[in-house]
Parts: sequence; structure tokens; C-alpha cells
Amino acid sequence: MLKTVKKLTLCGVALSSMFVATSCDTTPQPNTLTEAEIADGWQLLFDGKTLDGWKDFNGDSLTQPWRVVDGCIQANGDGSDLSGYIVTEKQYENFIVDWDWKLSYGGNSGMIYHVVEDPYFKVPYVTGPEYQLIDVEGWEKTNEPTKLEEWQKLGVDYAMYLPNPDSMFVNPQGEWNNSRIVFDNGHVTHYLNGHQILEFDAWTDDWFKRKDSGKWEMAPEYGLARRGVLCLQDHGYPASFRNIKVKELPKKVSGEEIILFNGKDLTGWQAYGTELWYVDQQGNLVCESGKDKQYGYLATRDYYNDFDLTLQFKQLANGNSGVFFRSFVEPKDAKVHGWQCEVAPKNHDTAGIYESYGRGWLVQIPDEKENILKVGDWNTLRIRVEGDHVQTWLNGEPMVDFNDEKIGEAQGRIALQIHDGGGIKVQWRDIKVTRL
Repeated sequence: MLKTVKKLTLCGVALSSMFVATSCDTTPQPNTLTEAEIADGWQLLFDGKTLDGWKDFNGDSLTQPWRVVDGCIQANGDGSDLSGYIVTEKQYENFIVDWDWKLSYGGNSGMIYHVVEDPYFKVPYVTGPEYQLIDVEGWEKTNEPTKLEEWQKLGVDYAMYLPNPDSMFVNPQGEWNNSRIVFDNGHVTHYLNGHQILEFDAWTDDWFKRKDSGKWEMAPEYGLARRGVLCLQDHGYPASFRNIKVKELPKKVSGEEIILFNGKDLTGWQAYGTELWYVDQQGNLVCESGKDKQYGYLATRDYYNDFDLTLQFKQLANGNSGVFFRSFVEPKDAKVHGWQCEVAPKNHDTAGIYESYGRGWLVQIPDEKENILKVGDWNTLRIRVEGDHVQTWLNGEPMVDFNDEKIGEAQGRIALQIHDGGGIKVQWRDIKVTRL
């Protein structure tokens, strides 16, 4: 249950080691940082006077009805499910974000992170996890007889993980509370008023089971992004925020090679479309045109942003296929968007790079390199993407090497493709990737 306290005094209380120790005499004014915090890498996301550094979700400027009132960012309460979101101009990957909040009676809001901005995503929460902020008692009294589900209540990782009820200490409605999210290379912790309330690891088997069986079942990109903007939500109730600050944490890369295909089944992959994906008796992954003769995709369940990928393929019929990278699945049509390393019949630019967004071919291979493709035999394809730098090799020979700003800004899955038109059959094996 929630424990309501008249006042939570931070002075002299031993909080988590993640918090900066202060005394009553040195407590900073709202929306300022202490010298120790500055030295420790903290940055303010709100200066107490302006909304500099914030903008509309999927926008270039700030037009949503948020304002600065008495040193607080304040949501007017005019928002809805489809509007009222403001986001940071900067993206964050691994971080600690800390903020004070105060809700109106029955108020409902939230802090969403790793939000991906793209016209295909109409609202932030279909990509970004949310620390739920809500006046539970007031909301339920206002909306009687409707009761909130446990996964909708204060402090939850929305529709995913629940807090420990014994750790929930909330100040009376109308008073300030403090919350914190720590996202450290997939390890996530929520705090409320100095108390750790929940902890989990993203992108584990348990995490994917929850994602694929509940509210996010029809949101294929929910929670997969490894970086994104921070978002405040106006969910139709006035809400105030202050002392919003963030500390970025270092990225950890193991360099371990990951086997993406186990030679037995499609564990770790998700199919989109109606074309056929299966494992044959020899332990090869096969893509084959189905009755609809449409595009089909088999995508990793994880994102791989900077990576070095190697795989082998054999074109059994036609062979018009490809390997997408930094790609995402469109929520409605199960269509993959991103960049494709071409796999195609001879004289059709295998190992060249094609963009599905509209620019078409970015780099085609030289005509003299078309003979590197071995027809009817196994070929080895290597793709390396780091930042905006893209390189490919076919059977050990370098094919393309270029930089692209748009690719550098993107993130997403690796996906195998089967082209439309029918009559296609390709085998794949030895699919391995190393995160960079």
C-alpha cells in the first residue's frame, strides 16, 4: 500500500548511495545545482524561468500548452492521449534523471524515457517506458466505481513492473514528491522520495514475455530503443515539475560475439508478414515466398545500433532478399523501415545499401565486383555499422564504405527480408553479431 506521510525530511536520513548527501543548511534553491552536483556531472533540464531545451514530441519547437509558473514547469491539464507531450531536445542513453512533482487532485502524468521521435509513432509511450505519476486515491474517487489496475498505479514501470508496496512513501496530495529513474545499461531502478521502489533488467526473457503478452503486444517497438528523448506527459490533469536534473552514465560494451541463430528454431526472432520462415533439416534458416507473395521480414527482438555482423546465405531460387539494419516495425502494417544491405541475384548490387525511407539506393557496388557473388553456393556477408559509418564485405572482398548522417541518427533492429513477387527461396546460417 501507499504510505502517506505528512512530511519527508531528507536531512539526516540515510538515502540510497545514488543520492547526493546534503544538509539542511546547504539545500540549494529550486532549479539549481550544488557545486558537488556539477562536479559529479549533473545537468539541469529546467532553469526555473524558461522552457529552453524542451519541444513538442515529433516537433521542432514548443507549441503545447505548457508554461512556467512560480519556478515550475506546469502542464495546464489540456492534454489527452494523443497530445500534450513535451520532450527534451537532447537524447539520453544511460542516465539518472531526478525530479520533483506535484499533481492536482486525481492527477495523472508521467516521465517517459528512451522515446523515439518519428512520424510513424503518434505518441511517445509506444516506444518509451514510463514512470507513472498518479494520485491514486483521488483518481479512483473521481472515477468511481472504476478502479486502477496495479500496473497503472504510482511508481510502476507502466504495464510492466510493479513497485514493492512496503517501499512506497508518498507525501499528501498537493505537496511535492521526488522521483528518480536510473537506467544503467539495461538495469533499471525507480525511486520515490528517497526509497528504492522497484528494480528490473530490460531486454531479458522475462522482460520480453511481459512486453509481448500485455498492453504492449501491439506496440512492436515498445521499450527496445537504447537511447531517446525524455518526455513529460499532460494527461488531462494539471501537474507541476521542478528540480529536473540528469546525470549521464557511461555506456558499457562487452564486445562479446552473440549467436543470433541457434540452428534449431527462431528463438530471438520475430516474423512480420505472411511469408515463410523456418529451419530445415540441415539446421539452416530458410525464407520462402508464401501464398500472398508479399514482403516478409524476420527481425531480431533486440536493437543493435553499433555492430559487426557476419552471416552466410545461399540463393536457391531468385534470391531477392536482404539484411535490414537500424530498422523498426511500423505499428499498424508490420512493415519494416530502415536501411537494407542488398542480397539479390547477380548484377543486382548484392552488398550495396538501399534506404526504404525514400532516398532509394545510397551506394551501389561497382560493376566489376558483381562476379564476387557465388550463384547457387554459400556466400559470406559482413556488415559493420558504427555511428554514421557503414561498411560491407562479400566473401572477404570490401564492397561499400561510406558515411551517412541520417543513418548515424537512427537505431533499431537487424532484420532479414524476403522480397515481394513470389518464387524466392534463400537459406541463411552462421548469423553472428558483436556489439560495438
